[in-house]
Amino acid sequence: MSMPVTLAEQHRLPWRRRLLPLLAVALARPLASIRPARLRRVLEFARRGAAPATADQALAARQAAVSVSLRCAGRGCLQRSIATALLCRARGTWPTWCTGVRTQPFAAHAWIEADGQLIGESHPKGHYRPLLTIGPQPDDHRRSHPHA
Repeated sequence: MSMPVTLAEQHRLPWRRRLLPLLAVALARPLASIRPARLRRVLEFARRGAAPATADQALAARQAAVSVSLRCAGRGCLQRSIATALLCRARGTWPTWCTGVRTQPFAAHAWIEADGQLIGESHPKGHYRPLLTIGPQPDDHRRSHPHA
């Protein structure tokens, strides 16, 4: 059975700005294949000390990941969302990373949110029921552990 796939709009990055997105995409690929509990621990560790990402920062990271990877531009939502979160983290911020499902018809999906909105998604908020979310750390934890 074949299914039509629409690639996300790709923005061309100058050569000098491609290294960091390429590294994030490369790191995200093996992370997308590990068990959810381990992935959760890795991403919770990665977010430590980061400020919450704004919608503009998260969108810029998503566009950068999509611009260097056909897999991320297509159906690779898990790798794309992980790469986007890692790219945000490399720039000092952290979005809310989410995975979830819908039941009719059944489908799983991974995405990024920031400022209370979905980033770069065509479906409305609530279309997928979140099962696992890893948002920025609360402010009080960052203040009490400035080097965490």
